[in-house]
This record gives sequence, structure tokens and C-alpha cells, in this order.
Amino acid sequence: MPEKQYGPRLAGKILHDYLENSNEPLAVAYRERTTESEKQGWNPNTHLGVDLKTLLCSDSKMKTGKNYQGILRRDEVCEEFRYEEHFTFIETVPQTAGKRNPHVFDGKYITVTRRDDGSLRLNFKELPKGANFNLERFALGVYNELCLALGGLIEEGE
Repeated sequence: MPEKQYGPRLAGKILHDYLENSNEPLAVAYRERTTESEKQGWNPNTHLGVDLKTLLCSDSKMKTGKNYQGILRRDEVCEEFRYEEHFTFIETVPQTAGKRNPHVFDGKYITVTRRDDGSLRLNFKELPKGANFNLERFALGVYNELCLALGGLIEEGE
């Protein structure tokens, strides 16, 4: 074996080499789990002994089991013999959840909105006024918009 292998190495490098190259049960299980989680789109990493600074809006200290929305940033660059990982978490102010009842269809005659429970609500727009108003044309326009709007939102047989 080369002499360089016996020189000082980072603990993370030694652990990485063990997990990637060893045939012991722990390393084999780790590789299998890593492969499985990569298929799901996750890249698992464990950072041991890190310093984490939190900047929170909602709480003074992080609460156990509570999820926080924000940005996690790695601050320290790990050099060969100086390995002090430091991360900063900045909680972002949650934006409003969107419109209360968002429009899912907006036509000339009707608007379809979705309520919080997922149900749909049909809303008629203001009835056109004037001498050119034709009841049959209006009813046909509403019918066409209902078919167009609900055809994409509701499946047959629901």
C-alpha cells in the first residue's frame, strides 16, 4: 500500500472510504439504503458535530418537532486540517397561502373558484345590460363556458 495512505487523513475521508469500499454488513447496508433513497430523489448526508446558527421570526428558539420554512446555508469551507463546519438557518416569512378561493376558470359569463375543502363554486358575472342583450345568446354562452370549465375540472361519472 502507498505510504500516503498511512499519513494523517480527515475523519470524514476515512469514514467515506469505509462506507464506499468495505464489505462489512454496516457498509453494505449503507450503500443499499443510499441507492434506494437516490431512486426517490433524496441525497442523504449526515454532518456530525456542526455549529448551527438560527435566525427565526416565529420563535426565539427552535421547538422540538416543529417544521420551519427557510434557507440553510453552509458557511465554513472545510480545509484539510481545519474542519469546523458551520451552518446558518434563516427562517423565511411565510407568504400568504394565496387567494382565499382561487379562480380555476375565468370566462366572459362565469367564474369557477375552488374552496379550501376542494369543492367548486360557480359564480355568474354581472348580467350584460343594454339594447343588444339577447337572452338565448347569453344562455348559450353560459352553457358553453360551463362545459369548457367543468370539462377540465370534473371527470365523467363523478
